Amino acid sequence: MTGRYILYKDHLRGFLRKLGRMGSLIAPVSTLQGDVLLQEVDSVDSFDIELSTQPQNSPKAIIFPQYEVLFEYTIDKDGRYRFKERIHGDPLIFFAIRPCDLSAILYLDVKFLQRPRDPYYLKRRADSVMIVLGCNDPGENCFCNSTGTGPFLQFGYDLQLTDLGDRFFVETGRVKGEEIVSRWPQFFRPATQEDVRQQYQKSLEARTSFKRTVHVEAAFRIMEQGRLDERIWKDIAIRCHGCGGCAYVCPTCACFTIEDRPRDKGIGERVRMWDACTHHGFTRLAGGVNPVDVMSDVLRQRFMHKLFYDYKRFGRPGCVGCGRCVDICFGGADIVSFVSTLVSTEVVYGT
Repeated sequence: MTGRYILYKDHLRGFLRKLGRMGSLIAPVSTLQGDVLLQEVDSVDSFDIELSTQPQNSPKAIIFPQYEVLFEYTIDKDGRYRFKERIHGDPLIFFAIRPCDLSAILYLDVKFLQRPRDPYYLKRRADSVMIVLGCNDPGENCFCNSTGTGPFLQFGYDLQLTDLGDRFFVETGRVKGEEIVSRWPQFFRPATQEDVRQQYQKSLEARTSFKRTVHVEAAFRIMEQGRLDERIWKDIAIRCHGCGGCAYVCPTCACFTIEDRPRDKGIGERVRMWDACTHHGFTRLAGGVNPVDVMSDVLRQRFMHKLFYDYKRFGRPGCVGCGRCVDICFGGADIVSFVSTLVSTEVVYGT
């Protein structure tokens, strides 16, 4: 049964110090430039933990790094390669990640933990702790209500927090969450019926606070029924600059490329790096031939993957409604623009 507790904000730093002893504490931090980023917090007292703004990056950047060494290799005198695998890292303690971002991690689990499992991702994920902060006030471009990934979660978290002003309402979701409460009971007290009522009220208010209505399921139905006119791809792709920014900030995009990089004579590293289907070289073949029309097919692959193929396979879209791609796309070729174009009766083709 889910436990319900109260954690007073006056006790938060002490609680975070304890969490930091379990592994690498990852939390949203305000930088000197005014950005909010998820990053490792070495000392709780040296960082300004920011809980009111969604971080610009997602936990993907921590649990599936943008640049990762998979192997070190040496080349012997006979020209043969010898590889030594590199899997390491402390347990990751994620604090105050948003519901959409945990939903994205659960999505990545499906990709990386099906057999054959990715040992690098598995190492970070198996030891991780997920503490979610529910969204009382969804952001300007958030639409997790349309993807079923927020503003609060029903499962998947170890602890879920709801801001009640001077305190957090705390729900335990998995065994690790109960273990944390049991390990440091001095920070928690049982929630009262009034606390439960206030949390419920906050969740209701959050669900009516979204600024955007994005018809994700309607878009899927249009594609499923074959009502999508092919001209829509060129109309939206003409606004795409191929920068890959949408894929890099997206918490569910997981395309990558692998390269061998020499460090010195006879030694080097095999590295994995993020890639993006919107990069014009993503599908380029040897000799420079590209079978994909970069003016239309790249966005077709991206949006069909997220809004149709994933829906057919998993019963849910490959988008969690975090809105980061809307924030970063200066051409207006983001997923919300596509859905809006697709479902608008004024621009749906063939009608």
